[in-house]
Amino acid sequence: MKAWARAELLRPALEALLASTDAAARVRGDPVELPHRYTDPRDVEVTALLCAALAYGRVDLFKPRLSRLLESLGPSPSSLARTATAAQLVGRLEGFSYRMTGPRDVACLLFGAGAILRAHGSLGACFTGHYRRLGTVRAALGAFVDEVCTPDFRAITGQRAPTRRLKHLLPHPERGSACKRLNLFLRWMVRGRRRRFRALARGAGGGARGSLDTHVHRIGRFIGLTRRKDLSWKTAEDVTRRLRMLDALDPVRYDFALSHLGISGTCAARKDDRRCAGCP
Repeated sequence: MKAWARAELLRPALEALLASTDAAARVRGDPVELPHRYTDPRDVEVTALLCAALAYGRVDLFKPRLSRLLESLGPSPSSLARTATAAQLVGRLEGFSYRMTGPRDVACLLFGAGAILRAHGSLGACFTGHYRRLGTVRAALGAFVDEVCTPDFRAITGQRAPTRRLKHLLPHPERGSACKRLNLFLRWMVRGRRRRFRALARGAGGGARGSLDTHVHRIGRFIGLTRRKDLSWKTAEDVTRRLRMLDALDPVRYDFALSHLGISGTCAARKDDRRCAGCP
């Protein structure tokens, strides 16, 4: 791998940022906190998929909705997804609404996840099977999305296909999207305390890529991780390529700290000489 001159300047600054980030406190204000409420690995997976898919907009708006959604699913969301009929799922979700997402969109997501659980035993087994077969995270993620959307959804939508809004919750990497929320889901599963996607953590670690939210992208442009202006899969790869030069074994080591540096408002949306002067 070609050396990157900026790496030796950037690495200690990012290590300092990482050391100063109160990760435990940040997790309490982040949707990743919700899957930690469960102990069964399949419940962790299903709730993580739901929470990541619906993590758009402001966290103070969507996190309370997610909490109420999970309460409506009962003590074991994975069991419900695996055993409930389509009609039962729609009934459980009646009344749920968050911006453009309604009960039938979430019902389709759970119905597709339930089909994967019945076929593979876990979401992680499904994803890692595709990864071993296809060899890249991008291709495996696309195959995973395809499989979620494979069942017959007529009992929910009146047609074979899922709702059109499911494509917003589960964007397909082959269409060029950075797939921020899906990669957030993968990151939680690889780096979470339960490490459900162990095969991915071992086998795809070198190919792992961060979740490119607007904060990581903006700060990444400030510090030279990318010059690209679009929030695309190519930009995410560009940022991850640079981060891999800082830590080849863990290229997503700094993304949580970078994201929360922006979320907290510490790093302003526009450069400000006074606020930027003391930033390493």
